[in-house]
Amino acid sequence: MEKQTKNIAVLILNWNGVKLLQKYLPSVVKYNSSEAEIIIVDNASEDDSIVFLQNTYPNINRIEFKNNYGFAKGYNKAINLIPHEYVILLNSDVRVTENWLQAPIEFLKSNIDYAACQPKILDDKSPLKFEYAGASGGFIDALGYPFCRGRLFDTLENDEGQYDHIKDVFWASGAALFVKREVYLNIGGLDESFFAHQEEIDLCWRILNKGHKIACIPQSKVYHLGGASLDKSSPMKTYLNFRNNLVMLLKNLPLYALPLIFIRMILDGIAGIKFITEGKISHSFAIFKAHISFYLRIPSAVMKRTKTSAISNQIKYKGSILKEYYIKGHKRFNNLNW
Repeated sequence: MEKQTKNIAVLILNWNGVKLLQKYLPSVVKYNSSEAEIIIVDNASEDDSIVFLQNTYPNINRIEFKNNYGFAKGYNKAINLIPHEYVILLNSDVRVTENWLQAPIEFLKSNIDYAACQPKILDDKSPLKFEYAGASGGFIDALGYPFCRGRLFDTLENDEGQYDHIKDVFWASGAALFVKREVYLNIGGLDESFFAHQEEIDLCWRILNKGHKIACIPQSKVYHLGGASLDKSSPMKTYLNFRNNLVMLLKNLPLYALPLIFIRMILDGIAGIKFITEGKISHSFAIFKAHISFYLRIPSAVMKRTKTSAISNQIKYKGSILKEYYIKGHKRFNNLNW
């Protein structure tokens, strides 16, 4: 890496993603700010990623690891290596738009209480719809189920400007996460034991527990392809989501709320039965494996517990998304009773 003089780092993690770089990097370069430095963090790619970058974008700095460290550890190591004050974790399958950097960065600069934020994230495959992993800001309910402003479970709303106001959120999407580097490092970065999925929710929960705030800044807009690491139909994705969610709850819930984990595990069992009735035996088995793995991780998760704050409790949805969605038939964020 060359010596830097810019204050913002746009970090794009890559592993064998030359096709994604070819498709999505041009927009990042086109709409980059004079204050920002684009850095490709390569996890020991074995395809033509480095050759492509050398030939097509020789002026873009790279951090080249000799091993594949995955999402969490890859970003953690990279952020430890750079001095920038503001860091953007940007997925390699995100298409950005004009001025996407300015509004979130100005918001973080002007609001010292806020440590992280995200733009509005739309679906690159269906540009009129919100994207699954972030939409217009993330939340969790009383039982720890994540959802978004613009996405409840698998229901994606059309973007009709209904969520175009800045709003405090519980979590910001890891697809385009703006964060103050000092705060990121102070809370220990992404939990590397998660491997993949929901690690940004855990990160944001710890940010809230430290007394900081998080927001969605919909004046900034990006388009996310999604599913580039693990397809939605993958049993491994089911395994990681169920396991990591339980670990996250144990790490971050206040002591009085820990019994909720047992309720979640019962509901997980019901989800496993539902998978069986749908003929998805491998997904049901993935939930079983997730619970076994959770039991094995209880000691390490307990050691990582953080003190909860009023902010995280205030921003959490006090009701049940399962009840709202499946019993009351509420499919839109604005239908929820806050």
